[in-house]
Amino acid sequence: MPVLMAHTRRDVEVHRFPMLVYALVPLVALVLQAWLPRVLGRFAWFDLPLVVTVYFALGRQSPIQGTLLGAALGIFQDALTQHAIGINGIAKTVVGFLAASLGVRIDVENHTIRVVLTFLLSLIASVLYVFVFQILLGLSLAWAPLTELLRALGNTVIALVLFPLLDRFKISD
Repeated sequence: MPVLMAHTRRDVEVHRFPMLVYALVPLVALVLQAWLPRVLGRFAWFDLPLVVTVYFALGRQSPIQGTLLGAALGIFQDALTQHAIGINGIAKTVVGFLAASLGVRIDVENHTIRVVLTFLLSLIASVLYVFVFQILLGLSLAWAPLTELLRALGNTVIALVLFPLLDRFKISD
């Protein structure tokens, strides 16, 4: 187990980025998330704001910042799409909190761990989305578990490309 955990809190590196990266990456993710499904149609098996939320929450390792980032990206995503305002906000808020909380406890420099966490957190976001839509709002939703697995896989593939790319913008202490 020592491979997965940092020995002390000081051993855990908190990622820092230029403010421009914090501003542009979520903005680009939101714009692409609103535009690409119109082009790809039903084959849009990805959630870019979710992947960005997971990346920054794992890197910053602050549950408060992860929660706020997830909430903001989820609400803006709802505002740019046809969803009811708050559905993605709730799912991404919980995912941002979980990702940041896990980032404190395990070694998130390991790419395999980050990819597995992205897959699992994507599934959790899908379950939360369906829960809010069907149980809390009482609306019907054509939900297919295979589609959600494919969406989680799509998010994982995006994470395989996006995480190393964003790692290049880290500020070294």
